[in-house]
Amino acid sequence: MNMIATRIRQIALLLFATLLSGMAFLQMFFRIDGYISANYAAMLILVMALFFVFWGVLLVKQPYASQAILPCIMLLTAIGTVLIARIDRQNNTNVAIKQMVWICAALVLSIIFVIFLKDYRILRRFSYVNMVIGLILLLSPMVPGLGKEIGGARIWIGFGDHTVQPGEFAKLFLSFFFAAYLFNHRDRLAVGGNKVLGVHLPRLQDMGPIALVWAASMGVLVIQHDLGTSLMFFAMFVSMLYVATGRRGWIAVGGIAFVAGCLMAVKLFAHVQYRVDSWLHPFDNAVYNRFPGGSAQIVSGLFGLAAGGTTGTGLGQGHPSITPLANSDFIYASVGEELGLTGLLAVLVLYLIIIASGMITAMKIKDGFGKLLASGLVFTMAFQVFTVVGGITLVIPLTGLTLPYMAAGGSSLVANYLLASLLIVISHAANKPEPAPVSDTFQYAALAALRERELQERANTNTNNSEYNNTDYENNIDASAVISSSERGDNNE
Repeated sequence: MNMIATRIRQIALLLFATLLSGMAFLQMFFRIDGYISANYAAMLILVMALFFVFWGVLLVKQPYASQAILPCIMLLTAIGTVLIARIDRQNNTNVAIKQMVWICAALVLSIIFVIFLKDYRILRRFSYVNMVIGLILLLSPMVPGLGKEIGGARIWIGFGDHTVQPGEFAKLFLSFFFAAYLFNHRDRLAVGGNKVLGVHLPRLQDMGPIALVWAASMGVLVIQHDLGTSLMFFAMFVSMLYVATGRRGWIAVGGIAFVAGCLMAVKLFAHVQYRVDSWLHPFDNAVYNRFPGGSAQIVSGLFGLAAGGTTGTGLGQGHPSITPLANSDFIYASVGEELGLTGLLAVLVLYLIIIASGMITAMKIKDGFGKLLASGLVFTMAFQVFTVVGGITLVIPLTGLTLPYMAAGGSSLVANYLLASLLIVISHAANKPEPAPVSDTFQYAALAALRERELQERANTNTNNSEYNNTDYENNIDASAVISSSERGDNNE
């Protein structure tokens, strides 16, 4: 009965998310066009059908997996796609249809991933292979003729009119490598060195890994001009390092290296300095009108957030397209304009549920590799959400990352769907009940049967040689714990 009630709650959550998503699309389209086109209706039905297929596959292949993640992903994807379609109506573009095609591709790949990945621990066997693949993907935009520079950052590779951001997939492969490496070397890295201000700092001979990752992150910043990706990789490694060792000294060393890298980047790279200036002085005329690197985009996003107020202008009644890149980098500002502060908080709550589910999985799983992998993946998502939202709201400088599941872009969408699928697979292993312990009654019965069998075999062996001595028998085997006195008498006869 408990399992049936659980399944009912799970399907109810998915149906609720489906209902809200459908209502959002219908409201937006009917307010603007008075109808919903056949193309959009067909794509919506296909996407929703794939979500339910994904849920069914999880029930069969991963029955103990967390079922709170999938409805949250559906709602986040729906909110983002609704806003992208709304911006299409103002800009006369067709990005939303492409986005739904990518959603279908992400769901199909996630279904295949869940079906064939029976045990996530197999990823540990290919740790250095994952490292090589991750580095190749990360550096592939630097290949002449293959990489493309957009907006000052060289983080895309192009195939005709289509572009792919390989760094989104590189974070998955590098997280596999980090988890395997730290799991294999956690004992050595956990050894503390000198104590400074109450914190045991790591030994100098153990500083190689963090120095190497720091250098690779700075290399991404220098070569590709991609501040967000370089910070994300470094933060992911430091967080996994802390989980592996439990040493606060690694956090201190990582923080110092992080600050040093940021100060160096501000002094050496103009595009980083522009972002810091736009963060500190967004309303200054010189900074606002500077090209490139002005603060006009940030200020436009802030005015969009202010126009939304508490409850928003309503779907289809705002002007989010005024902000540049409103359907990708600034999708959060678009949500704030049409759904208001209420919608922004709802989006953050959905992310918080996914992140909390991942953290709970990392705490419950007993496998060390799974613990590191789950914590690294969920921290990567949390860091990405924080940097995007913080950059749009002027908490921190803009980093150029995209909001998972919501922003337009196929690479980010597919990579984050695979990330969530892996979290779901790990949660199945964490929630799977252990075999019930053998009861005392069963143990007693098994022991009694074993001793009775020994008794019978010994009696049969000694019958032809000599008379069976009852006293010796009682001294050798304490049969009183397993058989009654009447049974003992029968055996002696």
